[in-house]
Amino acid sequence: MNYNQGMMMPGTLEGKVVIVTGGGTGLGKSMTQYFLTLGAKVVIVSRNSDKLNETAQQLRTECEQGEILTYALDVREYEAVETMVDFVIDHLGKIDILVNNAAGNFISPTERLSSRAFDIIIDIVLKGSKNCTLAIGKYWIKNNLPGTVLSIVTTYSWTGSGYVVPSAMAKAGVLAMTRSLAVEWGKYKIRFNAIAPGPFPTKGAWERLLPGHLKEKFDLTSKNPLKRVGEHQELSNLAAFLISDYSSFINGEVVTIDGGEWLQGAGEFNIFDQITPEEWEYINQNIKKINK
Repeated sequence: MNYNQGMMMPGTLEGKVVIVTGGGTGLGKSMTQYFLTLGAKVVIVSRNSDKLNETAQQLRTECEQGEILTYALDVREYEAVETMVDFVIDHLGKIDILVNNAAGNFISPTERLSSRAFDIIIDIVLKGSKNCTLAIGKYWIKNNLPGTVLSIVTTYSWTGSGYVVPSAMAKAGVLAMTRSLAVEWGKYKIRFNAIAPGPFPTKGAWERLLPGHLKEKFDLTSKNPLKRVGEHQELSNLAAFLISDYSSFINGEVVTIDGGEWLQGAGEFNIFDQITPEEWEYINQNIKKINK
């Protein structure tokens, strides 16, 4: 047994209906795959319907257990989220779990950012998490049903960090929502928890964060006490535990999984003080190229 293997018992999530925002790529895809192997019915949502369908087809081939559905959704639009909730209930009969995973980020000196850049990140991360939590929470409360919400935040939700200010602001808001509703909605048997991951490389995100030679200049393994990055299965194991009935007395908690990184140097992206103006220009041009 090692950290690249699943740790939960087969059937742990049998019959559970899980919504994963941002479930088509990265950590969302990895979590979805593990939830399926544990017997869950998973609905993955994001704005990119092509990526959703590609992921769903792949996971249907790889996973004999569970069931996966897709739903193209802009989490920033509350009415669209309500429509998604109705769709899931119509097709699967219920909703048990919400995983707020949809995110966006810019690595940039804050003075280079426009007001719109701030709005893009805050709307996806904070407003999107609020929209999904509120719509599904109202459904649970109205129908006297228990529920579980797991949100993916980050260690700089509480430390702050330079060069990712919009993301830090938004993730801090999601963490505050998690802790606040854990208290307020506990009486409805609705649990709220969060995971704060450290470095878990995903292709799209890391190409934008550290393009080209900057991957070598800012080797994230060197500033981690364990001298490595995280494996997706490690985070998926934790997520599966926190949404399962095995964690039914854990509420309002944020679990850090970063190898001790934030303890070693608070502010995950403060190292970007070392980037020159020319390298910032290179990063910005690379991000524009990838986004196109």
